[in-house]
Amino acid sequence: MKELLTLLRTGNWRALVASFLYFDTGFTVWLLYGPLAPYMIKTLGLTPAEQGFLVAVPVLAAAILRVAMGNLYQTMDGRWLALGGIALSAIPSLFLLFYPLAPSFPLLIVLGILLGVGGASFAVALPMAGSNYPAKVQGTVLGIAAAGNIGAVLDGFLFPPLAAQFGWAHATAAALPLLALAGVTMFFWGKDSAPKSGHVGQALAGFAATLAGLAFLAVATPLGWLGLHGKAALLMLPAFGVLLAGSVLPQRYRLTLRERDTWVIILIYSITFGGFVGMSAYISLLLVSLYHLPKIDAGMLMALFAFTGAMLRPLGGMLADRVSGVIALRWFLGGIALTDAAFALWTPSLTVAVALLLFLYACFGLGNGATFQLVPLRWPLKTGIMTGIIGAAGGIGGFYLPVILGIAKEETGTYHLGFACFALLATTALGLVLAMRRHWLPWARHEVTAPDASSPPTLQSAAVISD
Repeated sequence: MKELLTLLRTGNWRALVASFLYFDTGFTVWLLYGPLAPYMIKTLGLTPAEQGFLVAVPVLAAAILRVAMGNLYQTMDGRWLALGGIALSAIPSLFLLFYPLAPSFPLLIVLGILLGVGGASFAVALPMAGSNYPAKVQGTVLGIAAAGNIGAVLDGFLFPPLAAQFGWAHATAAALPLLALAGVTMFFWGKDSAPKSGHVGQALAGFAATLAGLAFLAVATPLGWLGLHGKAALLMLPAFGVLLAGSVLPQRYRLTLRERDTWVIILIYSITFGGFVGMSAYISLLLVSLYHLPKIDAGMLMALFAFTGAMLRPLGGMLADRVSGVIALRWFLGGIALTDAAFALWTPSLTVAVALLLFLYACFGLGNGATFQLVPLRWPLKTGIMTGIIGAAGGIGGFYLPVILGIAKEETGTYHLGFACFALLATTALGLVLAMRRHWLPWARHEVTAPDASSPPTLQSAAVISD
């Protein structure tokens, strides 16, 4: 504890707290459909695939919006961007509180896009927190800021009992005081010390176009307006979203997608963070369907799992600071692959399932922290936009998890095939980390600064001196 306090004094701890609360409340709003889904589907009459799509839409929205918000963060003060994000995140709860009719499925999809703005806070909260601390403690600092995903714990504890008492639509209003607290803290304590470049107006227009385009795509795709129907349409929605986000991304940032390291870390994070958020969005439905648990009990278990993953994320960053994220990720990805394989091969009893899911969430949390220890070391001059791009990949992974589990349940009657897909992906990522080990270890251990291909040599030299 003394070592941690000493570390916090090396930078602006108030700004770190503001970033943590911003991400924490954003995460709470982002995933509130998850624990409320068992109540929502009773009035909507959805198929298992549609249920998965409903809880996955906010996850996908955050993934795509993170790219636009990461780009916007590079051009403007993150404090004001965070306050704008908090205001947008409050709209769904305010709407559902005062809307007199039963919301339709398309309306909930549009509101889910706005909930995704809360999840997109990742692209602002993390680089803003990191900008107030030296490079040697980035893994720990970003782990603390990103432990705001403990907001999923509040989802599980808070919303199911309120939904049982007041109805699920009115229960969403419980997020409003939390957002207000985050807004006040950000206004007085928030500070962004990162360098800025680019045109604010263009980046803001790109964010607005992405938000509006996503709302259209999320409604139009399931209805077949874009030429695809049924499950194929659901699976293609992320591709449409990525094309939309890419169309407004500046050319200098698209160049990072030509780098091999970008794609490997994208895959890793789509498994670690994507697994955490996707499973958190779907776990209540899975437990109610598979083990016939009461809805409130399922929400409590969701809170327990999310707490485990969130609390261990800073530890993952600290371990990565000591041994490097490259070495740490070998163990965490291996644990994810083995646990997914276990669920792919059999349906365990409830007690065994809870133990396995706790272990799975522990690997998710540790893996999240270890992954983002690598990002500011590999891209010291583009941490904001890379946080957005890689965070987007995590959200896309989180979208596919509930959608694929829902499709597997509808087509086969079990979740085995869905978990088999995830086990294969985790094994692939583990193999890539082992293959890249020799190439990554020098810069991952602070021995050298990783080459930032799109940056001029003079700036790279300055980054080395600064670090």
